[in-house]
Amino acid sequence: MMRALISMLIVAAAVVGLCSVAPAASAREAPLPENVGRWTPITDVNDPEIQEIGRWAVSEHDAAASDSLVFSKVVRGEEQVVAGTNYKLVIEATKGAGGKIATYGAVVYEKVDNTRQLLSFAPEN
Repeated sequence: MMRALISMLIVAAAVVGLCSVAPAASAREAPLPENVGRWTPITDVNDPEIQEIGRWAVSEHDAAASDSLVFSKVVRGEEQVVAGTNYKLVIEATKGAGGKIATYGAVVYEKVDNTRQLLSFAPEN
């Protein structure tokens, strides 16, 4: 009888130990994307959403700097998934109507609620 009781206690301790070693993942926890935190190239800069972010960046820069750049297109970029997404874009724009095309670098942070913040905007070298 004592031997059976000891065996049951050992089995119970092992089950409790296994349960506490690896807690089950919550159904609410989604796996993180593979590229979280890393800058990765934007494979399709012609995507309308990427072009809209570039257009928005030029518009925000113009408003803040009282500038007169006219958006042409996003030519390349990278994105970084964080609590939202950071975009590093290279944008072609002209200074005023009929001006010379120049390239600008912009960093835009788009939050998960789709609000945006222009972090930087400067001529590319």
